[in-house]
Amino acid sequence: MRMAVYLDHAATTPMRTEAIEAMVDAMRLVGNPASIHSAGQQAKRVLEESRERIAATLGVDGIEVVFTGNGTEAVNLAIKGLWWSRQADAGSDGSGPRPRPRLLVPAGEHHATVDTVEWLAVHEGAIVEEVPLDSVGRVRLDEFERMLRRDAASVALVTMLWANNEVGTIQPVEEVARLTAEVGVPLHVDAIAAYGQVPIDVRGIRRATAAPRGAGLVALSVSAHKIGGPAGIGALVLDRSAALEPLIHGGGQQRKVRSGTQDVAAAAAFAAAAEAVHETLHADAERMAALRDRLIAGALAAVPGVRLSGDADRAGRLPGNVHFSFDGCEGDSLLFLLDAAGVAVSTGSACQAGVPEPSHVLMAMGRSEADARGALRITLGHDSTEADVDAFLSALPAAHAQALKAGLAARSTSFDR
Repeated sequence: MRMAVYLDHAATTPMRTEAIEAMVDAMRLVGNPASIHSAGQQAKRVLEESRERIAATLGVDGIEVVFTGNGTEAVNLAIKGLWWSRQADAGSDGSGPRPRPRLLVPAGEHHATVDTVEWLAVHEGAIVEEVPLDSVGRVRLDEFERMLRRDAASVALVTMLWANNEVGTIQPVEEVARLTAEVGVPLHVDAIAAYGQVPIDVRGIRRATAAPRGAGLVALSVSAHKIGGPAGIGALVLDRSAALEPLIHGGGQQRKVRSGTQDVAAAAAFAAAAEAVHETLHADAERMAALRDRLIAGALAAVPGVRLSGDADRAGRLPGNVHFSFDGCEGDSLLFLLDAAGVAVSTGSACQAGVPEPSHVLMAMGRSEADARGALRITLGHDSTEADVDAFLSALPAAHAQALKAGLAARSTSFDR
């Protein structure tokens, strides 16, 4: 059942009819795709066809798509797997492994990345270096290039978002890919927020950046439930030339990169959603961008003390993303008040939902803690309508007035004394 107004598509978006039908049909299949009998081979055929269909929407070959349990697993597999592999990689003189402890990561990344690199720092001795962002949340290329070239031989990998999942700013992926290709460093891109909203062509970027084997853009993470597929399946695009140590062992499925019995029904649903999105990508992006722009203009006119976060340039942010900060308000207060009015929005990443803390993305952009605490993210999807935008704009003034009256919550309590 669809609630009155759902404007949290960046957290998850409703399953498409095509995906539901494909999933139900595939669930009727009996057979493990690793089995050699006819039932198993029928399941394998559906699985591999699904892999090929998804690959076509990302500009790669089917063999380069590795199914995972979700987007977070795909991010972990890429970052940890590449880091471990790079530590074991022998030097060019054949003298043995070359230490590569550095990990370059832009500030304001998704917690799937933040928590993964922190784990590597604590448990594996990785040296995590944070690349600064500019005032709209975009990676500062000048600082990135300086950090990368300072001692490129010591860099294990670079990881970054294709587009920021909170403020929607699109990152200079091709430029970063070119710089990493030039110095022989692998790049992983988390494209989970961008997939289905902007064109993605991994092979095209590798070709445009003259990427050598194992360097430049070699890994890219996506997730099905962000594009109208089911939750519980994601994918890591892994270039044939990339060396990666797996997280999971046992069975050797998927090029020995991710062992385990694969979910045929989820893969079929993922493929159906991917094709449906890909076929109408440009038209849907234009439609969402028009709704986004009307929502931004309406909100800025409706209440005082509201500030747009991220790139104000139409082409510089995701078509479905709107992110505001409200002076003197808690984002959580606005969220609950809007929810009571029948409008679902968020304060940031769903992976951090329920954790009352300032937006680390806004803080990385140089904004104040008050700005970061007053954050609200409104995201559109494939079934968003003009009526949804109207409902949000209608509910916002009253919710804002109440949240403003409540003000900012105290940062300490009697328990802290």
